[in-house]
Amino acid sequence: MTIRIAAVQAEPVWLDLAATTAKTIQIIEEAAAGGAELVAFPETWLPGYPIFLWAYPVPEQMPFIARYHANSPKVDGPEVAAISEAARRNAVTVVLGLSEKDHGSLYMSQAIIGPDGSLLQHRRKLKPTHAERTLFGEGDGSGLSVVDTTLGKLGALNCWEHLQPLVKFTMYAQHEQIHVAAWPCFGIFAEHPSLGSEASMAVSRTYALESGAFVIVSTQIISDEGARTFLVDGAPSQIIDGGGGFARIYGPEGALRASSLDPTVESIVYSDIELADIDLAKSFADPVGHYSRPDVFAFSVDRSKRSPATLGEVETTSATELPSEILAVDGSL
Repeated sequence: MTIRIAAVQAEPVWLDLAATTAKTIQIIEEAAAGGAELVAFPETWLPGYPIFLWAYPVPEQMPFIARYHANSPKVDGPEVAAISEAARRNAVTVVLGLSEKDHGSLYMSQAIIGPDGSLLQHRRKLKPTHAERTLFGEGDGSGLSVVDTTLGKLGALNCWEHLQPLVKFTMYAQHEQIHVAAWPCFGIFAEHPSLGSEASMAVSRTYALESGAFVIVSTQIISDEGARTFLVDGAPSQIIDGGGGFARIYGPEGALRASSLDPTVESIVYSDIELADIDLAKSFADPVGHYSRPDVFAFSVDRSKRSPATLGEVETTSATELPSEILAVDGSL
């Protein structure tokens, strides 16, 4: 069975939830018209990656932080509902990156939405990276799950989760077949060896080789106009180099199946895949099958969903249930 998958390379409407939601729906419709059955969006696509975390000292970030909170969606909010309806209307599976607002906290989340509009998975980035930890909370093991879909076993991770060996192995152990690697914009810190596109594409390709899965790499871009959202002393931040789009799709053997041609241009990258290709790739090396050594290595994962408090039920007590010694003779309190 042939499946058409799509990686998004696009610019959000920076820090504007309503406008980026509308753009998301347009992209879903365009991808569906192009035959896509699965559409993958970048990390924190809604409402855009928080570049200000890297561009400003913390005291100067406060206006951005307030605006970012105000434009971050709730998983059960109207923006995700509208995107879910677009997925249903176009009969496509959508992997959406979002800055998820949960009361007073934000999380770098991903939502897998089925072609019927149902929420198949909601996960949070296990460990935000470096400066991200000043804005975002951590996820828990419940988000390290591969879900069964009509297209196959589908999973997703954000950005530098692809540098964490045990996180990756947890996904491999669930026999993932299609993986979404969601990245931010590579138009910032482009020359830094570990933060640039070259290293990030290397670990994305390594994920395909190690897992024997198809890997969809989705990325944001930033234009000259978008860079003006992040002015420092009246000029765009010096960390912004522009462009930064490197959407691509890798096969389970590590081969580049499709890629964007221009890192400065918005595009949707398509690839027609056959899940049967995974069998051939894994016949050479399957790290959670014939190429594993469970007699030598032991590995366990706590996938419990965590909560900061366990609250019991609220019980009410009527006056007639109070001890008799605190009741007046006439039965009143």
